[in-house]
Amino acid sequence: MNNQPRKKLGNNIRKLRIQQGLSQEQLAEKADLHRTYIGAIERGERNVSLDNIVAIAHALGVSASQLLDGVD
Repeated sequence: MNNQPRKKLGNNIRKLRIQQGLSQEQLAEKADLHRTYIGAIERGERNVSLDNIVAIAHALGVSASQLLDGVD
């Protein structure tokens, strides 16, 4: 199975999180998710639900489409 889309999503999330000076724990808290789940997403290990993509986008103050930029 091709996990490149998951890796791209994870990289986009990591990049935005770091730009905002947030730790994985802080992002997880803002998105109401677990820190280890955020880490797994950033490493491309999790197939993220739309609901969680939207929650992470809101926590980062961006649109869901920004998180999915380049994912195909």
